[in-house]
Amino acid sequence: MNKLGDVMMNSLDSILLQKILQYGNVGIHVIDNSRKTIIYNSTMAQLEGLEIEQVIGKDLFEIFPSLNEETSTLIKVLKTGESIFNSTQTYLNFRGHSITTISSTIPLIENKKIIGAAEIAHDLTNTKILSDQLLELQNELKKDNKGIKPTIKKYSLHNIIGQNEKLIAAKKIAQKACQSPSSVLIFGETGTGKEMFAQSIHYNGNRKDKTFIAQNCAAIPDTLLEGILFGTEKGGFTGAIEREGIFEQANGGTLLLDEINSMSLTLQAKLLRVLQEGYIRRVGGIRDIPIDVRIIATTNENPMDSIEKGTLRKDLYYRLNVININIPPLRERLDDIELLTYYFVAKYNKILNKNISKVSSDVIRDFKNYNWPGNVRELENFIEGAMNMVSLNDKALNKEDFLSSNFLSNSRDKFIFNNFDSQTLPEMIGNIEQRMINEALKINNYNISNAASFLGIKRQTLQAKIKKYKLMQK
Repeated sequence: MNKLGDVMMNSLDSILLQKILQYGNVGIHVIDNSRKTIIYNSTMAQLEGLEIEQVIGKDLFEIFPSLNEETSTLIKVLKTGESIFNSTQTYLNFRGHSITTISSTIPLIENKKIIGAAEIAHDLTNTKILSDQLLELQNELKKDNKGIKPTIKKYSLHNIIGQNEKLIAAKKIAQKACQSPSSVLIFGETGTGKEMFAQSIHYNGNRKDKTFIAQNCAAIPDTLLEGILFGTEKGGFTGAIEREGIFEQANGGTLLLDEINSMSLTLQAKLLRVLQEGYIRRVGGIRDIPIDVRIIATTNENPMDSIEKGTLRKDLYYRLNVININIPPLRERLDDIELLTYYFVAKYNKILNKNISKVSSDVIRDFKNYNWPGNVRELENFIEGAMNMVSLNDKALNKEDFLSSNFLSNSRDKFIFNNFDSQTLPEMIGNIEQRMINEALKINNYNISNAASFLGIKRQTLQAKIKKYKLMQK
């Protein structure tokens, strides 16, 4: 083994660490200062369509002829001694297949001399394919093919069912937002109907005949999301082609950015500049492209909590929060439970060709005694499941029609009075409080701020109770 190999094996002489390098779920490729590979793990081999034996000891360009000194991050780092982090590359592997990776590459230095370079890569090929397909699909949706436009689901405010005061207040704000060009920030838990509100604002406003595009910011890695948003120019990164992003595709219309708080702070800063300046610049491009896009952003976490945690820039929040809509969770809309239940029953009567006209009172009672962490979406899914269980001759939905009997048996009255005769009132209250806190923590993935909001208490109060009851956090 050469000098670099000896250095690395001396520093990585643990058998366990060697196995991690060889069998970990990230690709690892290490070359020496003569461009020859000295470490190449099985994950990288699988990604690039090679056998480890084909690569070890070989010159990098002998194995990857599509790369050169300008496009290879390993060679760049070897020449400059400067690390490259989170670089996106698209290149042909040994079998001629196009692959996309996000990688970080660092120089290996001994006695102030560069003796090699190491690269750690994550496979994004499938994600890249999906993002390309998304952009192509959005392009097709923009086109009017011989006057025939594709049919897509469009929501209006009348599709948002409910008579709850908080919901009505949110709908009134949305109604006023329809006629405004200003940015909108919608806050609501998962399943409350944020996209329905966003579509309602677009399709009832001045831009209703223009493009509406929704992009989930949490669904795609940041390095690809930037290209999806702003487009790419050829040479913007290795393998990049000239393509417009969804800002250009939505020009004149509306762009919904879902889960904006999951976007990296760096990308948030670029988004803020676009909102302030009114133009975008493609990744790798030098030309400023003016755009006219209305932004509606959503978050499933209280924006102030996101700012406090450092996941949402305060200046972007102020720029987006021109019009604010707060959608209440279903547990705060218990007066809408029965109305929504019968609405979904009617919906699935048509879809499934059923004839249900009544829902039993004990089912409605148990619905009202449940917290609905998945909100309206969860309620709809639950009813859809039950509607699949009833026969064509059934007229009513009963407990036995629901797939989860545990759900229907977990009502508050049973929860509170189950052990009434064996506990004192303080003991019972303490047990109820512990169970509610535990449940709130689970529902909110052990996020204390969200759990406190869920319970309607201050964060500090919840922390004190967690300490008091010695509750375990995830």
